[in-house]
Amino acid sequence: MNITELKSEGLKKEYKVSIPAQDVAKSVEAKLNQVSKNVKLPGFRPGKAPKSMLKQKYQASIMGEVLDDMVRHATDGVISEKKLRPALMPNVKITSFGEDKDIEFEMSVEVLPEIKLGDLTKLSLEKVIAEVPAEEVDKALGYLAKSRRETQTVESDRASKKGDTVVIDFVGSVDGVEFQGGKGNNYPLELGSGSFIPGFEEQLEGKKAGDKVDVKVKFPDNYHAKDLAGKDSVFAVEIKELRESKDVAIDDEFAKSLGEKSLNELKDKISARIKGDYEVASRMKLKRQLLDALDNEYQLEVPQGLVDAEYKGIVSQYEQAKKYNQLDESEKSKSEEELLADYKDIAVRRVKLGLVLSEIGKDAKITIEADDINKAIMNEARKYPGQEQAVFDYYLKNKDAVEALKAPVFEEKIIDHIISQAKVSEKIISVEDLYNFDEEAKPAKKVSKKAAKKAETSSEEEKKPAKKSSKKTA
Repeated sequence: MNITELKSEGLKKEYKVSIPAQDVAKSVEAKLNQVSKNVKLPGFRPGKAPKSMLKQKYQASIMGEVLDDMVRHATDGVISEKKLRPALMPNVKITSFGEDKDIEFEMSVEVLPEIKLGDLTKLSLEKVIAEVPAEEVDKALGYLAKSRRETQTVESDRASKKGDTVVIDFVGSVDGVEFQGGKGNNYPLELGSGSFIPGFEEQLEGKKAGDKVDVKVKFPDNYHAKDLAGKDSVFAVEIKELRESKDVAIDDEFAKSLGEKSLNELKDKISARIKGDYEVASRMKLKRQLLDALDNEYQLEVPQGLVDAEYKGIVSQYEQAKKYNQLDESEKSKSEEELLADYKDIAVRRVKLGLVLSEIGKDAKITIEADDINKAIMNEARKYPGQEQAVFDYYLKNKDAVEALKAPVFEEKIIDHIISQAKVSEKIISVEDLYNFDEEAKPAKKVSKKAAKKAETSSEEEKKPAKKSSKKTA
């Protein structure tokens, strides 16, 4: 095999490769011998057919197999001999091939940049933390008490008011025609909850059990059911029952109903959970600070092929978000040209940081253990209380889903390693500042929330007069 370098510009390499005709002929001969042992031709026993007949019948297909095998092995040989680290699969173009001819092809490949790692112990980071205010615990207690409220039938002949629950039958129609999914029976609707489309619940205030009301509303222009979006509708509603909420006393008995020994212990548990949420936000800020530091420290050329693939993914997510009217306000305020330029910057940064983190992980000999994957699956299961077993079953039966966990697990282990090496100080800030990410919302950031939003897809939902419930993926 002869290798001639045609071009070497930055990370792009091009080579001309030639495989001698005699080597090709030997491979063809070997393939023919292999075929002759098993092939059956009329009038001949297996392995006894003349070579001339075999060549006539199988030469073309054997030549194709030989070409594929020899080019693949030659490509691997170039990578090995030139000590290349390809960023993507090499691109191969056959320039000459035929019987009694050399195989000639041109190979172009983008390689990974050489990264000289700095001293991680010189990296200075500031971890921001927030204390849990007592009022946050009280607020959470209030939410818990509200979620456990019971309702009781209103015995007096009074009219409904905000906060009451009306049990209703309803049938929706547009232009006098009932639409699919617009019907419900014995539906408990809390007035003022905002769970139905704007203007619906207000028209049921001041009504009594037994009243029949024609609720006239217009579906929002961005309503998830496209056939209803922006249309005027009428819901024939019958109020079957009026119920009012009975407040729950927040005391030791309430705590015991939730499995705790006392109200103080319940408060401690709530405080710990809130603290855990604060830790997640703190980790996000520390990680972003760390990535910004690495982005500033390492100036390197990145493979354009990797950038193009990353950019294509971001644009696909943007188009999904635009289609379903899920763009951030900051995105809506920019032209598409500006957004695409921002996304190009984001793609470059993601690729660069991915390469740097990978090199740090390789240098530190960081690996992913089975226990790491098990912990990641456990964390995923915790996101779906009551459905943990379904999550476990999903990962048990879906190897691709398990594989998809490896990259983020590997990244987090590398981040942990860097933090353990760096000088990390702590600073107490307010809860408001802890959750304020606006000052960091620059084009070069790693847009995990934006990416999650763009990755979201919409499915056909039941067309009852309720608002779309938007579940973001992280």
